[in-house]
Amino acid sequence: MGKLTAGIFAGFLAVTALSGAALAKDNPMVGGAPMYANKNIIENAVNSKDHTTLVAAVKAAGLVETLQGKGPFTVFAPTNEAFAALPKGTVETLLKPENKATLTKVLTCHVVAADALSATIAKMIKDDGGAHKVKTVGGCVLTVSEKGGKIAIKDEKGNVAHVTIADVRQSNGVIHVIDKVLLPK
Repeated sequence: MGKLTAGIFAGFLAVTALSGAALAKDNPMVGGAPMYANKNIIENAVNSKDHTTLVAAVKAAGLVETLQGKGPFTVFAPTNEAFAALPKGTVETLLKPENKATLTKVLTCHVVAADALSATIAKMIKDDGGAHKVKTVGGCVLTVSEKGGKIAIKDEKGNVAHVTIADVRQSNGVIHVIDKVLLPK
């Protein structure tokens, strides 16, 4: 490789690295990892140390391929702490192969077939007089509202999760990190 070719190649690598950094710069860090807008939901989620339980559950439910798909998806992503707050043994039970259908239902109740950033959600809440119903991929109906500038999501059992990190852009949608697991009725 000649000096000119090597220089062009090095320049290309530097520009590629900078554009990757630029794509992450506008996205919040999640679980100590940069989230890249040009990567899909799974490619980003596997790097978050706060979402290892969610990733394990997605794998056990066989939803990896789906969440790597075109989308768009809005995922309300519970943290490890949110899963740990469930009654003792719940996560272990859900991860068993014989409970795959139940696990799939729980997880798909966190996914909406749309690309809804927080500003869009806030507008829907305002337009609907303070609360907006959202149907999930899993058939659950969530109620989103806003309190003190934060988005709250109530599940069908009345549990309320709050968005702790909003608008984590993905190539196939957006993730909103939440502090509770949403459950179907």
